[in-house]
Amino acid sequence: MESMYDILLELPLFKGASYNRISEIVGKAKFHFLKYLPNEKIIEAGEPCTHLKFVISGSVRVIAANPDGRFKVSQTLVAPDVIAPDFLFGRATRYPVTAIANETAGLVQIGKQDFIDILNSDPVFLYNFLNTLSMNAQKAVEGVLAVAAGSLEERIAFWIIALTQPSGTDITLTCKQRDLYSLFGVQRSSFIATLDKMREQGSIDYDTNEIRIISRKELLDRIISAED
Repeated sequence: MESMYDILLELPLFKGASYNRISEIVGKAKFHFLKYLPNEKIIEAGEPCTHLKFVISGSVRVIAANPDGRFKVSQTLVAPDVIAPDFLFGRATRYPVTAIANETAGLVQIGKQDFIDILNSDPVFLYNFLNTLSMNAQKAVEGVLAVAAGSLEERIAFWIIALTQPSGTDITLTCKQRDLYSLFGVQRSSFIATLDKMREQGSIDYDTNEIRIISRKELLDRIISAED
């Protein structure tokens, strides 16, 4: 059975840290270990983001939706991922997503002030967090630019990528087709033809109300290859 130290060493925040360094941090910071039952809500979209929440066991379903619920992007996160780390600091410090336990799930959470103290204690931890924030910021820029100027395939792909985390799996985009092709400013025939092409490539599957991503990484790799 893994010890608390082994679990913490697997988290992206502590990547590259030694066992002794983790022991020092555990003695100073407060780590809250929590358990959620299947279908239990972990986060409600709109609630204040006051802690970093890491998945350490089981899996969590994370859903981002627009206010009227007509558009939803869902993904599954597993250990050792962190839920929406971008929103602990900055102007918008409320969770943009709802998170629900898929199964019995274990999380560890760290309060904002304790996290600040950890970042100040070692440049390795600061680098890990800045690297996470930078990757998320860059994917968002790529997604917005692709929606504005790329091919329809690129626009769909980068839009999905911008709304999910790199380790997200079982990604689904739930929305009526007419809303989606109106969003992208194309005719229905062009939109369906593009989805058919992406399905033939093995990137997605879809029906009238849902697009299911086979592999987020393969989707991104295919778009990068097309650009090269």
